[in-house]
Amino acid sequence: MSEAVNPYAAPTARVDDAVDSEAEKIRREHLNHEASIKAVGALYYLSGLMLTLAAFGTSMGPDASLGAAALLLVLAAVMFGAGWGVRSFTRWGRVVGLVLSGIGLIGFPIGTLINGYILYLFLSKKGRTIFSAGYQDVIAATPHVKYRTSIIVWILLALIGALAVIGIGVAVIGGK
Repeated sequence: MSEAVNPYAAPTARVDDAVDSEAEKIRREHLNHEASIKAVGALYYLSGLMLTLAAFGTSMGPDASLGAAALLLVLAAVMFGAGWGVRSFTRWGRVVGLVLSGIGLIGFPIGTLINGYILYLFLSKKGRTIFSAGYQDVIAATPHVKYRTSIIVWILLALIGALAVIGIGVAVIGGK
C-alpha cells in the first residue's frame, strides 16, 4: 500500500538561500559606495535647482542682468546633466563630476572637504568599478539588491528640511 501524500505538508526539497551569485557578491560589496555616489548625483540636482532659482532671481527686478541669468542657466544645465550622469553611473558622468569636484576644491574649507570626498568616491577602486561598463551588467543581473537608508538618516533629513523651510520663511517674513 502506498503512503498518502499530504498536500499541506511543508516542502521537503532543500532550498539554499545562502548561495549568492558572483554578480550579487560584487554588488553587495559596492552597495554603500554606490549609494554615496548616487547621493552626490542628488547634490548635483540640488545645485542645478538652486542655480535655476538664482537665474530667475537675477533676471527680475530693477538690476536685472540677462547675461548673468543666462550663465546661471547654463551652469544649472551642466549640474542637472552631471546629476543624471553620476546617478546613472556613466563614464561621462564621472568625468563631469571629476571636473566639477576639481573646481569645487577652491571653496576652502567646506568646499575643499566635500569635493575632496567626492573625488575619493570617484577615484577609489570601488568608484572605478562602479563606473565601469561591466558594473552595469552587475546592476542588471541583481535588480533585487537594494540599499536601505537608515531611519536615523531619514529623521535627520526631515529635520534639515524643516529647518530650511523655517529659515526661508523667516527670511521672507523678515524681509518685508
